Amino acid sequence: MKRISINPITRLEGHGKIDIFLDDAGNVANAYMIIPELRGFEKFCEGRRAEDLPIITTRICGVCPVAHHFASAKALDMAFKVDPPSTAKKLRELMYCAYIIYDHILHFYFLGGPDFIVGPDAPAAERNILGVIKKAGLDVGKEVIKHRAYGQRITAILGGKATHPVCGIPGGISSSLSEEDRQEIEKMAKSCVEFAKFSLSLFNDVVLKNEDYVNLIKSDIYTMRTYYMGLVDDDNKVNFYDGKVRVVDPEGREFVKFTPNEYLDVIEEHVEPWTYVKFPYLKKVGWKGFVDGAESGVFRVGPLGRLNASEGMSTPLAQQEFKRMYEMLGKPVHSTLAFHWARLIELMNASETALELSQDPGITGKDVRNPVGAPGEGVGIVEAARGTLIHHYILDEDALVKKVNLIVATTNNSAAINMSVRDAAKGLIKNGVVNEGLLNRVEMAFRAYDPCMACATHFAVGQMPLEVKIYDSDKKLLKTLRR
Repeated sequence: MKRISINPITRLEGHGKIDIFLDDAGNVANAYMIIPELRGFEKFCEGRRAEDLPIITTRICGVCPVAHHFASAKALDMAFKVDPPSTAKKLRELMYCAYIIYDHILHFYFLGGPDFIVGPDAPAAERNILGVIKKAGLDVGKEVIKHRAYGQRITAILGGKATHPVCGIPGGISSSLSEEDRQEIEKMAKSCVEFAKFSLSLFNDVVLKNEDYVNLIKSDIYTMRTYYMGLVDDDNKVNFYDGKVRVVDPEGREFVKFTPNEYLDVIEEHVEPWTYVKFPYLKKVGWKGFVDGAESGVFRVGPLGRLNASEGMSTPLAQQEFKRMYEMLGKPVHSTLAFHWARLIELMNASETALELSQDPGITGKDVRNPVGAPGEGVGIVEAARGTLIHHYILDEDALVKKVNLIVATTNNSAAINMSVRDAAKGLIKNGVVNEGLLNRVEMAFRAYDPCMACATHFAVGQMPLEVKIYDSDKKLLKTLRR
């Protein structure tokens, strides 16, 4: 059996490779996305002071530190039995919108978008932000950089740092917002709304008006019927920061809606020996392997997962585009490549929400923290840019951490990502014919999820299944050690 390796895979956060195995006829027998790195945050958070966790867990990732910061702060809110003041909640959500803005811009223009703007068959050296600038123009590149910087600037104003913020504390936030800073944020949020309009227009012109791209989006090789999960507000509208978690089945019917402290009743995790990433599934449906459909407990999260699990967006311009996407593709949308469209709809939603919050009369209030109660157990859930993120802490009577469980967005998507890579490889590689363009199309299947492997690599039991391969200077395998 012949093996094709894409190593390393590119344009993602973290490290990974794809192994594709061909049968004797040159067709794909199976394919795997393998993550070789392990990060043990759940273990080395144990014994720490609870209030340190929002600072420690941001270090899981430099791309989505805000998500970990506020999932952690929300878990501590519950653990210390405290509800933050209204102003603190608004400031947290405002900063969260800024994070969604800069993260979604990063993915569309730097990571996933080049496959469409530059083209899936373009040379690898051109499928990047420089290729996007060459194709779309220098002025577009300047706007991309400026608006990513706006998202980071808002995070720095509210969080103390543009990356790895330090503002989230049990019961609220560390400081209030001045009127001068509020005005600056309002100005940047207005500009982000306009940039989101431009990005949706660019997607329409480059992708939706291109018949080949639309056919690619709708093709069977990028289609998978799964359950979908995401946070929603009281009206079942998408919410990034707060709400209940809603799950819909492959027909779009509500399967379950649960509060953060009920997540263990809904989600279970499966482990495979060939990767450090776990595979969550819906407990009531069960783990049936890497298959889709209503009988499989595999679900998807992230931009498309959130939109499919909701009944709409919470802001007007985003809602218009939400309706347009589903009028064109049907609801729920099962196309993996539609994650890109959903991501830009969320960019608009986050920009509009940031503008609304920056204009809220209560946003500059001085009451930003409530006193905490006795330590206990807490679960915090937010929507990271890549999907539903869960932090679960158990504290002792001295407010030291006894146990931590993290289910990260990319972990929730891990089964679906492997299935998407496998299905794309099977649909694209025939009779042993392989070229760079085909392999990039296989990578497009995982890239649509915007995976963050540094966040996702946790192991379910206490001992990791370590494998060490020792090679000589000629790259000849000398010895393999396994635990």
